[in-house]
Amino acid sequence: MITPWWPLAALAFVQFGDGLMCLRPPSFIRQCLVDVHFPRRFWWVLPPIKFAAAAGLVIGIWVPPLAILTSVALVLYFLIAAAAHIRAHDFGRNLFLNCTATLLSCVAVLIFTITAA
Repeated sequence: MITPWWPLAALAFVQFGDGLMCLRPPSFIRQCLVDVHFPRRFWWVLPPIKFAAAAGLVIGIWVPPLAILTSVALVLYFLIAAAAHIRAHDFGRNLFLNCTATLLSCVAVLIFTITAA
């Protein structure tokens, strides 16, 4: 078991909430997806990815290799998201506040998980 467990639970909570919002994206999420040219036909994949990440982090509290794998996957996900923002020249709030902040949180949880496992 990873202790303390709360960093994984906190990131899982964020991912779960993001997944809920992606079920029926509010205007700011829709605009973000449009700005980075993410095809609308693939928007449906976002909630399952985010819910799977939340589940992986929660289960990872008791199964450390899953916590590490999920954390690595989230870091890669947000690196790809950051690259999409940069490629689209979207250098506003979505990149610097939302994407970068979440990426840094994922990196912090990954480092914590590796050292705690």
